[in-house]
Amino acid sequence: MSRTYLNRPGVRVLAALASTAIATLYAAGGAPAGAAPGGGPGNGTQRARPVQLAKLPPGVLAAAHLVVMPQWRYRVHRWEATPEAMYTQSGWFNQERRIAPISRIQTVDSERGPLEQLFGLANVTVTTASAAGPLRIHGLDRDTAQRLVDDLTASAQAMRGDAT
Repeated sequence: MSRTYLNRPGVRVLAALASTAIATLYAAGGAPAGAAPGGGPGNGTQRARPVQLAKLPPGVLAAAHLVVMPQWRYRVHRWEATPEAMYTQSGWFNQERRIAPISRIQTVDSERGPLEQLFGLANVTVTTASAAGPLRIHGLDRDTAQRLVDDLTASAQAMRGDAT
């Protein structure tokens, strides 16, 4: 079965966020308190200007999003399929880890919208008899998604029980 393991999300994500925040401050004309205009040591008399997100040019926000989002998503969103269970981890600020035993899987669906088709990606939805709802994996390579759907379907059919 296809497997993807959890990665260490810690320090690199915080460093990327901090560097993006500092770059955004400088791009918007603000600077940390005490910073000199040339980036050298300041005398503490320069005052930082507060940056309001609504006043930032959309290009700066888009650039910050394009730098931070893929790295953050790569470090946070994970999935793993084993012969016994399906594991997922997702969430930006509130992270959620879910485990669905193969015997509880009811349906396995693959979906490709227009943008996913353009980039050769697919989304997989694993529906279980859980009140928490289905497990979703977004942005998989089309071939990986198809193999995952096939493997999970075959494993679920081989299990005895009624998936409830």
